[in-house]
Amino acid sequence: MTHILIIGGGGMLGQKLAHHISAEQTFSPDARVSLFDLSFPVEGAPGEITVGDIAAPNSAKLLAAQRPDVIFHLAAIVSGQAEADFDLGWDVNLMTTWALLNALRDEHNATSGAYRPRLVFASSIAVFGAPFPERIDDEFLCAPLTSYGAQKAASELMISDFSRKGYIDGISLRLPTLCVRPGKANAAASSFFSGIIREPLNGLEAVLPVDDTVRHWHASPRAAARFLTHAADLDTKLLNDRRALNMPGISCTVAEQIEALRTIAGQDAVNLIKHVPDPDIERIVKGWPRDFQTDRALELGFRAESSFEDIIRVYLEDDFRA
Repeated sequence: MTHILIIGGGGMLGQKLAHHISAEQTFSPDARVSLFDLSFPVEGAPGEITVGDIAAPNSAKLLAAQRPDVIFHLAAIVSGQAEADFDLGWDVNLMTTWALLNALRDEHNATSGAYRPRLVFASSIAVFGAPFPERIDDEFLCAPLTSYGAQKAASELMISDFSRKGYIDGISLRLPTLCVRPGKANAAASSFFSGIIREPLNGLEAVLPVDDTVRHWHASPRAAARFLTHAADLDTKLLNDRRALNMPGISCTVAEQIEALRTIAGQDAVNLIKHVPDPDIERIVKGWPRDFQTDRALELGFRAESSFEDIIRVYLEDDFRA
């Protein structure tokens, strides 16, 4: 029986992933799905729930001792919080990954090399920093300009090295900003990208903290869940030891986002967006990439939406509650 562990299983993406695994039966029908996180929704996704802190002593060892076949590592401090709280960002976003990798190495060694799990890591396009070309291709250097991006980039390198040594079979997915996120805004600097769509659709005012000329790279939470399960089943020999992949998505400006909202929900929804500049968010977003050419990922079968209107429709189908 395949054992799947989702670290960060109580969060938005972890819940999407668990629902997707259950609905699509992307693994064997009798697969065991375990979810580990600080907290969980009251009526959450199916799976064996364990409440705990991945940053707590021995948490990584206890999880690795279960010897799951597939591990999705999604737990993280989000970008804005990682920038505001330097120590917390590095402790959670890097040192927990280090502890998990070492715990998995211990299990690998204890089985004389028989145990080598697939580890799928949720990385981010924040690993790239300005100045950017018009479109970032698969050869562009990784040079983050935020603490969050640096933490994700360092984790990618560790996963590649532990994979090279044969302790794990890892792959890092550089996810676009996931939009439209359900629920309430979080501490991520990118939260407003979802807020300016989600709140008006729900009849609420939304704050736009940047100029509408800002361009960014997006995919839906549904697409992200599919990225993750596809990576879990991918033949990693096809990666040629380059174990970090830029995921496909949609490049659009905030103005184009708003125009897509107008097309789907009308001018009344657009009127609920209020421009209130925030210099801190403007500074962070200025250092983020805007567009990608994801040939490697597309050749390996990863797929996203084809327009921002499609992304809004996914939210309406999956998460909107009138």
